[in-house]
Amino acid sequence: MPRKIILDCDPGHDDAITIMLAAGSPEVEIMAITTVAGNHSINATTRNAMVVADLSGLVAVPVAAGAARPLIRPPRWAEHIHGSTGMDGPPPRVTFRTPDKRHAVDLITEIVMDHPVGEITLVPTGPLTNVALAARIHPEIVPRVGEVVFMGGAYADGNITPVAEFNVYTDPEAAHIVLSEDWPVTMIGLDLTHQAVATGAVRKRIADIGTEAAQFVSDLLDFVGKSYATSIERKTDPPVHDPCAVMRVIAPEIVEVVPANVEVELQGSRTIGLTVTDFLGRDDAALRTNVATRLNARAFWDRVIRALARLPRSTTVGV
Repeated sequence: MPRKIILDCDPGHDDAITIMLAAGSPEVEIMAITTVAGNHSINATTRNAMVVADLSGLVAVPVAAGAARPLIRPPRWAEHIHGSTGMDGPPPRVTFRTPDKRHAVDLITEIVMDHPVGEITLVPTGPLTNVALAARIHPEIVPRVGEVVFMGGAYADGNITPVAEFNVYTDPEAAHIVLSEDWPVTMIGLDLTHQAVATGAVRKRIADIGTEAAQFVSDLLDFVGKSYATSIERKTDPPVHDPCAVMRVIAPEIVEVVPANVEVELQGSRTIGLTVTDFLGRDDAALRTNVATRLNARAFWDRVIRALARLPRSTTVGV
């Protein structure tokens, strides 16, 4: 049986690929797509999510807008990577759908409560604001969630500061809540996602699929590749962070994990958002979070390309 997932995201180039990967993978069933401000404003990320849902054939999957800003801190967007729309690169597309009337937190809660214990997996790939709010406002969902598999954090270098990754840095208090709740958590951090590199050979394989969806992904990767080349990271080929989280759900053997204790730094003057990762259990700390360490990159891209090839070859929705 496919694992039932809720994608909580902030599209964003790699979030868009995440939605498409999940849509083309029979191992998972997308119950909802919820959005959060992160790579761009909540209006932009919600619109982008609906565009990608249309392109992926997800006509029956609700898309609900969530938190427009972090719990405490001011909003921080990533236009330097994702452009003025949050998803620059492909030709502009319109969408004729409207967001679900429910707030993302309410939709997450309803779905979790309507399913048996352990059946719903949450896959957040943006700041963790919606998931943290759901856990605090509706604590009854915590023991019912099967797992939270989130993209964020790092046990080595950060990408927004020397030690902090963007999603956690944007809302560290939310990340602290999610990592502190009594549910299974897997952290897919930069240490893993920087192994998922869209090389020229990979991009050619995607372009050769020859579908509308594949062309969309090619355009996304071309744009974000140029962004990374001129960013502080100076990467010639862009990593795709967020698909690694849903890949852990689709094919766990592709994303290796190690148990650890992970805590979020909330007060350091230069270390806000640091995910302090202890693999040894110092001071008898419980190793209760799975931390991703190694990616089978070849198998990863084979799965991504296979999923893209399963999407509708063309669509008139949003063109």
